Amino acid sequence: MSTSLQFFERLAAALTRGPVAISTIIQTTGSVPREVGAKLMLCEDGQTFGTIGGGAGEAKVLQQAQAVIQTGQAQTVPVDLSGAPQREIQGICGGHMQVWLARWQGEAAIALAQQIVQSLQQGQTVTLITSLEPDALPELVTPASSPTVPANSPTPVFSETLQPLPLLLIVGAGHCGIQLAKVAHLAGFRIMVQDDRPEWANPDHFPQAERLFHEPMAEVVGAIAHHSQVYAALVTRGIDYDLPALKALITRQPPCTYLGMIGSQKRVHKALQALQAEGIDPTKIPALYAPIGLDIGALTPAEIAISICSELIMVRRGGTGQPLSVNIKASSAE
Repeated sequence: MSTSLQFFERLAAALTRGPVAISTIIQTTGSVPREVGAKLMLCEDGQTFGTIGGGAGEAKVLQQAQAVIQTGQAQTVPVDLSGAPQREIQGICGGHMQVWLARWQGEAAIALAQQIVQSLQQGQTVTLITSLEPDALPELVTPASSPTVPANSPTPVFSETLQPLPLLLIVGAGHCGIQLAKVAHLAGFRIMVQDDRPEWANPDHFPQAERLFHEPMAEVVGAIAHHSQVYAALVTRGIDYDLPALKALITRQPPCTYLGMIGSQKRVHKALQALQAEGIDPTKIPALYAPIGLDIGALTPAEIAISICSELIMVRRGGTGQPLSVNIKASSAE
C-alpha cells in the first residue's frame, strides 16, 4: 500500500493548530472504492484532507470523527457498501469497510508525524503499527528500530507499510521529457531529470523537478542511491545517450522498479545488441520496458507522455493495461 507524503506533511502542520481525527481503512471485503491504509483527516476547525472513498460512507465517518475530536475515544466504524435492500447502506460498490478512527494531538503526535515525513522524504520505507485500543499513539518502525509491541500481544494491532513517493528519473530533457514530467508529477511521482544540456534541463522547462542533473549517469545513480523506489524513463535524443544510461541503471542496487526506453523496435534492438556485445545479457535486465509506454496510438509528445505514465501507473499499482470494460463485455456475453 502507499500512503501519501503530502498527507503526513498536512497532518504535521495541522497538529500544531490543534487535535486531528484520522480515519484509516483497516479492513475491506468485496468491492470498495479505496484500499486498506487509505486515510482521511478531520481538523478541529472542520478542514479535511484525504479520502476513504467519498459519498455517504465517508460522510458517516466524518460525523463520527467530530465526536472523536471532542472525546478522544477511538473507535471502529463499519461502512456498508453492499447495496443490500432493507439495510442502512452508505454506497453500492458491493463490499464493506472497517475504518479505525483515532485522535492525534500534542507534542508526541507532532513528533511522530514529523518523523514519518522525514523518513518518506529520504526515500525510506517504514512501518506504522497502530494499537486498536483507546489512547494508544501509533509506533513508527524504521529499518534502524524494532517494534515494542510483541508479536504475540493480545492487543489487536493494525500494521501498515508507508512507502515513499516513487522517484521518476527522466533521462533526456527534450519535448517528451518535458511533457512526461508534467503528467508524472500529477500522478504522484517525484521528478528528477538528467541531461547534459543546461539549455534544456533547467527549472523553466521542469518546474516539477526536485533536482536537475547535468553530470554523467554514473554520478546520478550514486546521488539517488538511497531511494528505495526508482522508476527510470529514457527519452533521450539518440542511442548514444541511451547506452550509458542503460549501463549505469541496470547495475543499480536495489534494482530499478521500472526501466523504460523510448524508440522504435530497431533502435531498441540495436541498443540491446550493443549491451550484449559488452557482455551484458539483455534478458537478465530487470524490469526493462522497451519500447516504452502502452499502445494507445500516441503521436504527439503530450500523448507519448500519457502513454509512458500509464505504464508507470500500471507497474506501480499492479494493473493489466487492459480496458476496464473488458470484464463487463465478457460477462454480458455469457
